[in-house]
Amino acid sequence: MTKSFEEFDVHKKGIVLTKLVFELLNNKSLEKEFGFKDQIKRAVVSITNNIAEGSEYNSNRQFTRYLKISQGSCAEVRNMLILSRELGFCNHEEIQKSYNLTIEISQNLSNFIKYLDTNNKV
Repeated sequence: MTKSFEEFDVHKKGIVLTKLVFELLNNKSLEKEFGFKDQIKRAVVSITNNIAEGSEYNSNRQFTRYLKISQGSCAEVRNMLILSRELGFCNHEEIQKSYNLTIEISQNLSNFIKYLDTNNKV
C-alpha cells in the first residue's frame, strides 16, 4: 500500500464528523438518552475505524468491503441525526453541518470504491 489511512481525505472528513457529533451530544436534551448517544457514537467512530482497518489489507477487494461497511455506518449516522431532529433532541440548524458532511463522506467513499474497483493496488 502506498498511502497510510491518515492521509486519505475521506478519513480526515470522518474525524471532523466524529468531533461534530460528539459536540452535538453535549446538548442538554440528550443528557439522559444513553442508548441513543451510545448508538450514534458507535456508528460515527465506525466510519473512520473501518477505513483504517480496511486500508491495512493489501487487497482492494478487502479494502472495498470495509469501505462499504464505513458507508453503511455513515448512513446510520445520517439517520440518527434525522431522528435526533424528529424526536426534538436537536433542531435543524444544530445537525445541518454534520448531516451535510455525512452526505459528502458517503459520496467520497463511493468514489473511492469505484477507484479501487478499476485499479489493482492502492
